[in-house]
Amino acid sequence: MNAAEVRWLRADLRARRAQALLTVLAVAGIVAALITAATLLEDGTNPWRGLFTRGNGAHVWIHTRDAPDPAVLRGLDGVTEIAGPYRSAPATLVQGGKKTPVTLRESSATLPAVGRPLVREGSWLDPRAPSGVVVERSYARALGLRAGDRFTVIGLNGATHALTVAGLAESGDQGFYPEWTPGLAWTLAGTLDQVEPKLGRSESVTGLRLADQDATSLVVQRAITTLGGQVQRVSTWREVEQSMELDNRLLGVLLALFGAAGLVAAVLALANATGGRVLTQRRDIATLKSLGFTRRQVVRMLVIEHGALGVAGIVLGVLCGRLLTVYALAETVVVPLSSLPLLGIAFGTAAVVLVAVWLPAWRGGRTPPLPAVHAPPSGHLSRVARLAFVVRLPPALVLGARDAFTRRVPAFFTAFGLAIPMMMITIGLGYWATLDDFRGHPEQVGQAASVIVRPASLTSEEAQRVALADPDVVAAFPGTEVDALVPGQTRTVRARALGTVGDPYPFTVVEGRLFRDRGEAVAGQGLLDLLHVQVGDRVRLTIGGTPLIVRIVGRVLEPEQDGEVLSVPLDSLAPKDALPPQYYGLVLREGADPSVVRSRLQGEGLEASQVVNPADRLAVIRVIIVGLVVVLALIGLANLLTASALGLRDHAQDLAVLKAMGLTPRQVTATLVTGTGLLVVLGVAVGAGAGALVSAGLIDLQGAASGMGAGIGRAPGPATLLLAMGTAVGASLLVALIPARRAGRARVPVTPR
Repeated sequence: MNAAEVRWLRADLRARRAQALLTVLAVAGIVAALITAATLLEDGTNPWRGLFTRGNGAHVWIHTRDAPDPAVLRGLDGVTEIAGPYRSAPATLVQGGKKTPVTLRESSATLPAVGRPLVREGSWLDPRAPSGVVVERSYARALGLRAGDRFTVIGLNGATHALTVAGLAESGDQGFYPEWTPGLAWTLAGTLDQVEPKLGRSESVTGLRLADQDATSLVVQRAITTLGGQVQRVSTWREVEQSMELDNRLLGVLLALFGAAGLVAAVLALANATGGRVLTQRRDIATLKSLGFTRRQVVRMLVIEHGALGVAGIVLGVLCGRLLTVYALAETVVVPLSSLPLLGIAFGTAAVVLVAVWLPAWRGGRTPPLPAVHAPPSGHLSRVARLAFVVRLPPALVLGARDAFTRRVPAFFTAFGLAIPMMMITIGLGYWATLDDFRGHPEQVGQAASVIVRPASLTSEEAQRVALADPDVVAAFPGTEVDALVPGQTRTVRARALGTVGDPYPFTVVEGRLFRDRGEAVAGQGLLDLLHVQVGDRVRLTIGGTPLIVRIVGRVLEPEQDGEVLSVPLDSLAPKDALPPQYYGLVLREGADPSVVRSRLQGEGLEASQVVNPADRLAVIRVIIVGLVVVLALIGLANLLTASALGLRDHAQDLAVLKAMGLTPRQVTATLVTGTGLLVVLGVAVGAGAGALVSAGLIDLQGAASGMGAGIGRAPGPATLLLAMGTAVGASLLVALIPARRAGRARVPVTPR
């Protein structure tokens, strides 16, 4: 580029600093969203993978009644190393008056080679401090525990023991709490013997590391065949991976959806901006060509000017995306996005941006080298203008309606460029409405029970009587949870016995019906997908060596365990499995505060815990929606400024004529605002309508993919939608009003055409 070209570019950018800044910020926001989405969706960034790799995790964990022979398991074909066997026992952790179940697992003072926990705070187990335990980090955070804190555990025999948190550790062998319950703590063998002295009330846990992780099912079958009826349950690396990646993938899909749509809108905004600048600078371009500039030079200047804004936005977006994933999402992202997809996003966006600005720049290069006097576009009256005539609107509005669609192609791109951001904003409001529904009406998303109570030192009958005596408790449903081996015995799923045939738990059934008799069950979408069955099919599970054959009569919304839960009435279990209820699910009266009820019941000698609402785990979506709405609003604003500039250019010489006809400055302003406002109203209405139609369906698709199932999606309410549309139209008209008022008050001399 020569000095003349540089001076022209610099002068043009200085003349439209606001629009240039909006373009850079819009592209940067879209690129940052795409990078964050790719980071959350990339397989290597799943927190499980980083923890599993650094801790040399076991691919399979087998829970048995007695300790198996390590040599037998090590000799299985496909097994390279083993972890354990470790003794494990259930207990109750008491902290700050709150009681939560915990699993104490035996470990040595030396970190194991396989299934090695990663100590994040404090230190590992030390024989010189036998009361010290290492608590799994997500469980410790939920309880507010830090290294050095003291707490109490209660064994199954009712005895209490004072322990100290020696450290906090993470593990790729168990999912995060509370999605994966109960909590986990590692102890020395002597400490575990004190808490649970009876071997019959504990189990043995053995980890298997495989040569080929894809052979997990085959190795599990061999292990179960070898160990026989000792196996109580099995967990695999796939279950842990899915547990840790659920929220990440949901956020990743949401960001990818917004990023892809936003990229289309940003490209349209850039193309509109470039095309608008070409139209408003036709005389300048013609003058440059008459001074000796070639067509190639003109095209090059336009591409460099507008392409540089896009490239600057890409660079800023890459930087923001990297900072966002490394710092803001440090607890979620273990491994930053690899170089190949990062470069793919950057160069792919750059290529799309350059193509978008090259097409109007090429048209600008074809401008003839004669600085002709600008003539406004001509054409037939649009239907909107004719309608304005028929209903006898004021002259200013009729003229504005005529001007809105004079240039049909730019008008279409302007309206379309506003419709896409508005559609995505409406979809974002649908996500917001769904989260509000989760929080305000948990019974509609599979969580009729707000509080779970366990008998503790009371009997089951006493616990139920105490719970029902609370004034805010409407019903108490007895429940028991056991682990069941799926057909083929390659892994375990949760089997929940909740309610009875005569008094069933109020599940949210979205397909089929609720169970009415023994032998019937309802299941989550995740379990149906896992077993490849449908509503109406029969399945055979194994619970503690006893087969359980049930007919699935309904699909329910299941927010726990990725939807891999089978729910049956309590009286469907075999007599040997029908133990006293482990807990009671309490349905509260409308308006009752679950936290208050929990605290009150804890004072009555019960172990009470509040059910984790899915909205609490997905609260970050609200922050993401706000950020994306800002980016989409910037894109819409950039489109609007282009449309306003083009309208002023088309009617710069008409202003004097309009004033000579008797129109006041206010009427002239109304004419210009009406021309832009009609495009805004059209784009906002179409975008909001399309977003309202597809938002619930998109959320249901993601719900089905996550295992919870379709039926959770909610479209934004009419009042919310009207408020959003009114805000968008009002803000757009205010933006268009500023240059229109300036033009309406300016003195424009009448020049011959």
